[in-house]
Amino acid sequence: MVGTSRGCRRRYGCIALLLALLSGCASTGDYRDPRDPLEGYNRVMYQVNDTLDRALMKPLARGYNTITPAPLNRGISNFFGNLADVTSAINNLLQFKLQRAASDVGRVAFNTTIGLLGFIDVASNMNLPKYGEDFGQTLGVWGFGPGPYIVLPLLGPSSTRDTVGVVAGWFTDPVRYIRRNRLRYGLVALRLVDKRASLLGASRVMEEAALDPYQFMRDAYLQKRHHDVYDGNPPPEPFDEEFDEEFDESFDQELDEESSH
Repeated sequence: MVGTSRGCRRRYGCIALLLALLSGCASTGDYRDPRDPLEGYNRVMYQVNDTLDRALMKPLARGYNTITPAPLNRGISNFFGNLADVTSAINNLLQFKLQRAASDVGRVAFNTTIGLLGFIDVASNMNLPKYGEDFGQTLGVWGFGPGPYIVLPLLGPSSTRDTVGVVAGWFTDPVRYIRRNRLRYGLVALRLVDKRASLLGASRVMEEAALDPYQFMRDAYLQKRHHDVYDGNPPPEPFDEEFDEEFDESFDQELDEESSH
């Protein structure tokens, strides 16, 4: 019975919060998200990136998917995923997650050898999960806050912390150490197109569902990165805890008043 009451409080609380947010949005149009103090610049850069994406990257990605057979497409994604596991292993080690670091090293070893340089992901079938850690997450685990949200030219959504992470991650990227310039730049370009091709479905959903694509992307990015830092199990936000306590008190008072009548 207690669990049911608690569940009702949660549901009513979510409804009340949603109504409050909707009424707030209807009453004012000058709200500024404190996580996004550079919103003016960010919106301009978002438009620039979106224009370049529609003119160049999206057509390339669609053409890439059209001419590339599905098995080869998947193999190329696996190949770059195998390279990313090297960075993930280093970051898991820096976060003192030794078991995860060992799993990443195992993935690289098995996929590079048995999986033919990573084109076949054999490690996932050997109970070696993919973690995808990066330096932005490592800084978060070390206690650094995300800082202001920022949209980077060409690279898209980021934060101050993740921007530092991108720079640090470049030094652990195996592609960086390929001496032949044509091969190195070719792999960088192929990785960008492959990554954009994998996001075609997500961008279509955003365009169709979001009233404000910029806000949708910002909120989704910040929420994902918050979850990434805590390995998918983030602590409750202070606002959520305070709201729950206040709502529980008012809900209990209403129940007491109803029972007294």
